[in-house]
Amino acid sequence: MPASPSSRDFTKVETWVFDLDNTLYSHHLNLWQQVDDRIRDFIVDFLKIPHDEAFRVQKDYYKRYGTTMRGLMTEHGLEPDDYLDYVHAIDHSPLTPNPALGAALEQLPGRKLILTNGTRKHADAVMKRLAVDGHFEDVFDIVAADLEPKPSARTYERFLERHKVDPGKSAMFEDLARNLEVPDALGMTTVLVVPEGQREVFREDWELAGRDAPHVHHVTDDLVGFLNTLLAARRRPA
Repeated sequence: MPASPSSRDFTKVETWVFDLDNTLYSHHLNLWQQVDDRIRDFIVDFLKIPHDEAFRVQKDYYKRYGTTMRGLMTEHGLEPDDYLDYVHAIDHSPLTPNPALGAALEQLPGRKLILTNGTRKHADAVMKRLAVDGHFEDVFDIVAADLEPKPSARTYERFLERHKVDPGKSAMFEDLARNLEVPDALGMTTVLVVPEGQREVFREDWELAGRDAPHVHHVTDDLVGFLNTLLAARRRPA
């Protein structure tokens, strides 16, 4: 899938920022579906409601608050530690080493960082299974964000401040278009990573929307291919 037209390219990029789930690995693996199911089970127990009502609450809070956890904290006074431990206790075995991704990351000039609404423990497990953990300088997780998830502007500001990132010299790779609005406003080059081809994935319509929005500068359904293409472009003489 070609990149969409954009006035922002990658010639000045020195810091490469990646979301984790459904960005570093393919959507069709449905690893996040495990987390999704465990969130619903947690809500059933926490709020003492049936599964169908828990599903409605889960998706409503996710859409309105950025994460279901934030909605439960705001609406019901949830203490997040047990929640985070429970929902991320998943089977990571569907993930296998991705040497092509590792090679592309290794060639990217500059720093590589993870910015995720998940936990560091989950991020570490994902990166280890993909065999790309050695390519990233650090992980900025939901705890580092003071439990305030993307797309909150304050989360991006905290991230940039902590890691001394110049947004005008950085790129953000994400699987949700709404999470690229703030990076665009800050001056980052944005890349939306969408499901491969026409594969069916467990996403709601609003999660898949926005690829034509002006804050989305580039769109790809093949992260490795996209990285290799931009690396080749950077190597060509001006």
